[in-house]
Amino acid sequence: MSISTLTAARWVERWECQQQRYAVDREERFTVIADVVEHVTLGRPAPLVLDLGSGPGALAARLARRMPAADVLAVDADPLLLELGSSHYGPALRYVEAEIGAPGWLDGLALGRPVDAAVSTTALHYLGEAALGRVYGDLARQMRPGGVLVNGDHIALDAARVSALSVEIGRRHAERELAFTHEDWESWWSGAAADPELAPLLARRGSHRHPPCEGNAPTLSGHVALLREAGFAQVGTVWQYGNSHVLAALR
Repeated sequence: MSISTLTAARWVERWECQQQRYAVDREERFTVIADVVEHVTLGRPAPLVLDLGSGPGALAARLARRMPAADVLAVDADPLLLELGSSHYGPALRYVEAEIGAPGWLDGLALGRPVDAAVSTTALHYLGEAALGRVYGDLARQMRPGGVLVNGDHIALDAARVSALSVEIGRRHAERELAFTHEDWESWWSGAAADPELAPLLARRGSHRHPPCEGNAPTLSGHVALLREAGFAQVGTVWQYGNSHVLAALR
């Protein structure tokens, strides 16, 4: 089914606002991720870029605008979010429904060629450490030498007290930016459920919901170790505010 462009625009805008509640300096984080991808893929004629856990495709759309020659693929497990994005952002992106980390998930994307860059923002934290390591390994095997994985997420620091301090710094910054005035995750989904135009997709969603968060997310050094184990030679933080990080890993 298709959603009207007006309905899609309304719900994508609400999604964007809702997400600002959870990601410190979300727009700056997007810009940093796009800077990394643009720099690493410079000179590639049509770089293949994956946005993992894309939701409606806010980051993917920014990448497509920044790099119009790129083939940008938005990957998410939720059919409603993908349909909203497809109706709103149009043919600049390709959308694929897939559960990241499920057996054969990367094969199901039918990429046909090595990946130049993979990005994710506030999405991979739902994977447990073992599953995250498998996903990092899958991506390393599919990525061309010199390609990059960029992950923007809430990542705990290794020293417990300093990590708690980073969370507090992020919370105070979010308060100053009035981030907590935006609606929350539950409110967005409750509102979507009350919109009759979205009802067929919500019904289809059924068992296609995102898997539950496994917890036990690794610390910063844990992410670095998993990425190096997976085959990424160079790994490090390129941006941070509080516990919000952008990690870059070069194949």
